[in-house]
Amino acid sequence: MIMTLPEIDNDILKVILISILILIGGFVASIWLFRILKKILKKYKNPAFKRIASIIQYPFKVLVLLVALNFVRVHLQSSILIEGSNFGQLFYILFLTVITWLAISVVKAVKAVIIANYDVGIEDNLKARKIHTQIKVFERIAVVLIVFFTIAMALLSFEAIRQVGVSLLASAGIAGIIIGFAAQKSISMLLAGFQLAITQPIRLDDVVIVEGEWGKVEEITLTFVVVAIWDKRRLVLPVTYFIDTPFQNWTRQTSEILGTVFIYVDYGFPVERLREFMTQSLSENPYWDGKVNVLQVTDCTEKSMELRALASAKDSGTAWDLRVKLREDLIEFIRINYPDYLPQNRLKMEEPKS
Repeated sequence: MIMTLPEIDNDILKVILISILILIGGFVASIWLFRILKKILKKYKNPAFKRIASIIQYPFKVLVLLVALNFVRVHLQSSILIEGSNFGQLFYILFLTVITWLAISVVKAVKAVIIANYDVGIEDNLKARKIHTQIKVFERIAVVLIVFFTIAMALLSFEAIRQVGVSLLASAGIAGIIIGFAAQKSISMLLAGFQLAITQPIRLDDVVIVEGEWGKVEEITLTFVVVAIWDKRRLVLPVTYFIDTPFQNWTRQTSEILGTVFIYVDYGFPVERLREFMTQSLSENPYWDGKVNVLQVTDCTEKSMELRALASAKDSGTAWDLRVKLREDLIEFIRINYPDYLPQNRLKMEEPKS
């Protein structure tokens, strides 16, 4: 039976119409499925769950549309309007890409839900900083693994690459050894980043002294750590630095910190009077938390005594302001009341013997 031209045109129109209806159905399905997902998440009455919907919204809708588009492709191929397997290969790559996008979005959504319950802005934020550090490092590890396996699956879908992979299987051991030596430093840094997330010698917002600089841990990645220095500079260090090199962590156990002020006075200075004034000064100091108030003679030289004033604050930033204000008050008190007891150089004059 030979089909006439009008019959062929009618068949083409039917196929195109069905394809359009499938695409419209996919578009409507993506919207309604997403609305159902939002209703399910709203039942938990947790603000963090609302963020899940916004994070996965676009990859979810694109995935549903891609499924509908694949039905259109199958329908067109069955109608012998298009031929060949190139489109199948293309759709496979597109599916891998969108699923990877969705998987990364799910990882980010899980991170958002977990860290939403831990506020680093509170005073006692030790646990919150611990959770934030672990989750952010694990998020980066998960994203790297997802992208790696996606690229591997996409490459293996090509016949030529798969055949090359089989032929090179015999030499894979030697290649692995060579790559291992070549990437030894990179691999050690990745392992150090993983170790950093588990053991946590540092956490986000920790106050540390590294390379002689005082600052806060601002960012932790798989390969490097960014420390925000007090004067707005950024010190970037490899993660292996915090595994191999000693450093000071002022907030390892708690965010509370002691502020230290050193004062140097003459031996005749009445230390007890300064203790009384320090108590009065701290009671009026808005940065003091009311816990530690100590003034001690910690050293002496041939010229002066060393006095160490200790006072506590709720966190490192407040401790800096506390130290500055306390130092100003102590110096002003000595300057006004006991100026003769500031450090002096003594010179003994003797009359020459006749």
